[in-house]
Amino acid sequence: MRIRQCTRATCTAPAVATLTYVYADSTAVLGPLATHAEPHSYDLCAEHAQRLTVPRGWDVVRLQVDLTPAPPTPDDLVALAEAVREASRAPAAPEPAPSTRTGSRRGHLRVLDGGE
Repeated sequence: MRIRQCTRATCTAPAVATLTYVYADSTAVLGPLATHAEPHSYDLCAEHAQRLTVPRGWDVVRLQVDLTPAPPTPDDLVALAEAVREASRAPAAPEPAPSTRTGSRRGHLRVLDGGE
């Protein structure tokens, strides 16, 4: 599982809240981190969630949000270890394709029997 980061430019802090705009109502909704990233929503870290400002005339709806990043779970650590283990494995050598030709091979040349 990949930890999502704040979508603000140059911020690398983990996201803890999701911001969604309701343009028809001129409202910004700041709520708990969504279960998956949505194209028209913004994941924010604790600092940017607290400092959120909206355009003049807009309303902000702040739902109850726990602004502390979730600690890694054992599942996260196992997934990370598996990914490292998989990346460190040498790629398996491909098996040569079976040849239908008969003959002998010397260096880069092949000697074929008379039928070909």
